[in-house]
Amino acid sequence: MDLHDQRILLTGAAGGIGTILSQQLAARGARLCRLVRNVNPGDAGASLSLERGSQILTLGCDITRSGQRDYALQAVQQAWGGIDILINLAGVLAFKPYQDMEPAMLHRMIEVNVEAPMQMANAVLPGMLERGHGRIVNVGSMFGSIGFPFFAAYSATKFALRGFSQALRRELSGTGVGVTYVSPRAVNTALNPPIVHEMAARGMMNMDEPGPVAEAIIRAIENESNEAYVGFPESVFARINAVLPGLVDKALAKQTPDLQEYAAAHQAG
Repeated sequence: MDLHDQRILLTGAAGGIGTILSQQLAARGARLCRLVRNVNPGDAGASLSLERGSQILTLGCDITRSGQRDYALQAVQQAWGGIDILINLAGVLAFKPYQDMEPAMLHRMIEVNVEAPMQMANAVLPGMLERGHGRIVNVGSMFGSIGFPFFAAYSATKFALRGFSQALRRELSGTGVGVTYVSPRAVNTALNPPIVHEMAARGMMNMDEPGPVAEAIIRAIENESNEAYVGFPESVFARINAVLPGLVDKALAKQTPDLQEYAAAHQAG
């Protein structure tokens, strides 16, 4: 897929991956609508500009609110007449024992990580089907294939997003509309609390910089891939977990006491 002049809607555009991904899409000449949460829809922050020969539309949008989603979609429709590619990147994360998960945070995580991407896909799909082409890109996590201790709620939402992507892709077979699921491992962004960065620094998990992850997302779109798993050996573990989860149970059991210690320190902090 040539991304030049493609009409792309990107959620989570202000984050570490989102900023770099926006730059890379602009460099390829895409028409890009960036959705960022902290700009009030309708005010001066909702702007259309030219950058590197591309049209860049930046809109404030809390994707968990139907009215704001509708506003953003209408703005793109008015500007460009439709959406060719939807990239669901926005997400939230919590690292803590599940029994300590606040109900409000659990609700927020389901809203942002699961419901909002599904609602966005539901909104753009009729236009894509009418035109006979398009692509929905859902950015998940390696924890959507490997249930990881103390990330139970986050893992659950990413498992849901992966299942949605797989089922929708199969449903749309032959329509000209594709679905891509991208599964990075941990990424060095503000999404992760400081304790997770400390765990990565001590070798308890691998963590990539945002740039290569953004490049992997672009590559998956250009190649029209069904799935893309970013990071070795985690990509192998994800496949092992699907076939022999007991092996992964044993491997993670060795890490659980250390994870418990970090989770307790995070709670205390």
